[in-house]
Amino acid sequence: MITFDQINYILSDIFTRYQSLVTALGTVLINRDLNGRVRLILSATVEANTELTDQLQSLLEDVNEQLAPHAWPASRLVLFEDDLEAIKQGSPAFALPDYPNVFVVDRLATETDWQTIEAESATPRVVFFSIKGGVGRSSALAATAWSLAQSGKRVLVLDLDLESPGLSTAILPEEKQPKYGITDWLVEDLVDNGDNVMQDMIASSDLSHDGEILVVPAHGTNPGEYISKLGRVWMPKLQADGSRESWSQRLQRLILQLENKYQPDIVLIDSRAGIDEVASSCITDLGARLILLFAIDGSQTWSGYNILFKHWQRAGVIQKIRERLQIVSGLTPDTDTAHYLEQLRENAWNIFTDTQYDAITAGEIIGDRWNFEESDDTAPHSPWAVHWHRSFTGLQSLHGRLFEIDTKQVDMIFGQVINGIADLSEQDLRD
Repeated sequence: MITFDQINYILSDIFTRYQSLVTALGTVLINRDLNGRVRLILSATVEANTELTDQLQSLLEDVNEQLAPHAWPASRLVLFEDDLEAIKQGSPAFALPDYPNVFVVDRLATETDWQTIEAESATPRVVFFSIKGGVGRSSALAATAWSLAQSGKRVLVLDLDLESPGLSTAILPEEKQPKYGITDWLVEDLVDNGDNVMQDMIASSDLSHDGEILVVPAHGTNPGEYISKLGRVWMPKLQADGSRESWSQRLQRLILQLENKYQPDIVLIDSRAGIDEVASSCITDLGARLILLFAIDGSQTWSGYNILFKHWQRAGVIQKIRERLQIVSGLTPDTDTAHYLEQLRENAWNIFTDTQYDAITAGEIIGDRWNFEESDDTAPHSPWAVHWHRSFTGLQSLHGRLFEIDTKQVDMIFGQVINGIADLSEQDLRD
């Protein structure tokens, strides 16, 4: 029985037997459609070459026979197109290993990509992400915003956990919640009404001191038909010239408008947990400088991150994003802490070594190749610890708690995360 996961391996074996033909065909696109069925797309110039098409027939019959049911019938298994680059646009595509002229093109039911890594933004953006919820991610973000504002920074906070919103209640009292939120803007933007809600979707937190915390919630004071709106935020926007702007491109445009208007020193983004469309946009599409990967030591955490890292590895983009990643130990237990962090670091190092670090001597950096000792505290696999504390277990009470709490206690609980992000902000000012 053939399953979807075996498609590329089988095609690689087939292409090895037809290596000279595959080279002669020029660019080859392996189109995996919405149903997981394969078609080959070749240049129209191949169709006019009788010698090549005669040889191609045997390859197509092998593909159909060995990939069934994940292949079209041999008579319909190939398409010839004039512009192969146009065929690739708008869909995730990556080269088949050992075949630089062969590209796998995935047609997906959603725009979740995870492999188009946007260049870093001008204003430093930090994404707080986790595979599973309930790891203290949003509390750490709120405390970080508070601390940065204490030091005089203007911090822009975005609640992009659209399907489980609530971060704004940790930073804003109820009476200061803005009228609209990110979901409202994404829906209104589809009908060119986004500018009319922009000024009423941001509020300044009372927690700001020498600096300022500007908060953009997922929704406004009255969520209204939130579920109906949520079902539309992922929509692409069709422009007057017929071009198509994806939802993540629209989100990028919103953030740029907010940055241009309010000139923050740093942007903190609360991403939805899990490997879904919102998280994909936050991590790969928004040009984050730093991506905090919250982890609780356990099989679910490492299985999820392993899936994500191997996807980047297969797509050939791991080198573009690995320098932005940092493991964070969420809700680090207050008993046997040293042993817990040691075990978490070991498990993180094992996955990073398997999927990200290069096969060079640990501790060396050669060109764009790098590797780290397991014990290296500066390595991305070495966790920044967020310590569990009863005072910070509920977001609803966090706003009042931050009014009462002293800097030393915040530093004790969240210090490594706050200091790491502060260093990023200071580096940006030096640059």
